[in-house]
Amino acid sequence: MIVELTGEQLKIAETQLIRFLPRSQPVYGYLVLTNRVRLDPVKVLADRWPDFSVIVCKPQCEQKGDLFKDTLVFANDEPILKETIRKSSVIDWTRYFCLGINLRHEDIFKAVAAEKGVSSSKLAVCHMMILEDIGNLPSIDSSGISVSSLDESHVGLVNQTWKFGKSGEAARMIRNMLANFPSCCVLDAEGKPVSWILTYASCAMGMLYTLPEHRGKGFARVLVSAMAKKLHTQGYPVYCFIEEENMLSYRLFKNLGFIEDPSYRETWFGFNDL
Repeated sequence: MIVELTGEQLKIAETQLIRFLPRSQPVYGYLVLTNRVRLDPVKVLADRWPDFSVIVCKPQCEQKGDLFKDTLVFANDEPILKETIRKSSVIDWTRYFCLGINLRHEDIFKAVAAEKGVSSSKLAVCHMMILEDIGNLPSIDSSGISVSSLDESHVGLVNQTWKFGKSGEAARMIRNMLANFPSCCVLDAEGKPVSWILTYASCAMGMLYTLPEHRGKGFARVLVSAMAKKLHTQGYPVYCFIEEENMLSYRLFKNLGFIEDPSYRETWFGFNDL
């Protein structure tokens, strides 16, 4: 029986997911934010309660082209996962959706998609980098650098520079991120952002970007450190996703004390009815 979690159940689920870290990190991070700030409407479903094996965070009002309302899944029992996602009340296979899952579950989702006559495309495979101890951050000299937060007036700037941006759907997601989640930026002498980092709905830090003319000044190191401290202070997990081919960012976060479980990869798929 599928259970939609609400209220106190969401808080209990957040606590229970801690024992499954790091595999539960994205769904855990999503619930951490869900229980504290305003998110877009989302249904949190479990295969049963309270002894769940599967939790699905499913945004509402999904539509084709809306790549940025990810459905996130945690599972510690693959047969139960397969039976759970077959149910139309959990996954609507007749509509486009973007899915974030542990790479080890790829074959299960592809098998069920094939049963439903649905095609899939792999969008990204990422390292999940976690800062387990804020004390592992190296000392960074930020003297002379003005660090602040972004606000909704910067939506267009972030949207135009994000590799997946330049669309109305991306702009709506970024606006929600800037209004409700932590962010950090470096300001120039005129008070304009020249480098920035945001927080996704899964509580992962991301969208790290520095304008080309301001690169090589160490701004990324300053911002990752500042954001890590801000997230930690607010009681949020400190982690990020880095695409496998992005070795520059991988080395940056590793040098700042972030670690990964080499057996774990998070992957994103787009599913569409044939």
